[in-house]
Amino acid sequence: MDDDIKNVFVMSTALEEHGAKVVDAQNGQEALDILTDKTIDLVLMDIMMPVMDGYTAIKKIRENLQTKNLPVIALTAKALKEDREKCIVAGADDYLAKPVDYDMLIGLVEAWCQKKM
Repeated sequence: MDDDIKNVFVMSTALEEHGAKVVDAQNGQEALDILTDKTIDLVLMDIMMPVMDGYTAIKKIRENLQTKNLPVIALTAKALKEDREKCIVAGADDYLAKPVDYDMLIGLVEAWCQKKM
């Protein structure tokens, strides 16, 4: 989930080329709403979003019994060591800094989806 339409398009295209079905949310609250209605295998969560930021959304995902074990990869333009730690403390399983390295994105998504099985 990302609030930048260009990022969503590029990441979605890369993931779909590897067989993923992508469901987009424009903010953290919309992501939570989608998670109550659909079965999702993994969440890519942008940290800086309107309405509800990624940190809050990840914490709410972890509080929900139905989604608490769902793999979450945080995405952020902030690339400092403490930013990664803040994402992990919020409940993210992994972290990618923007601009996203698409080979790394695909590798992480595949690894977390396989681990879930």
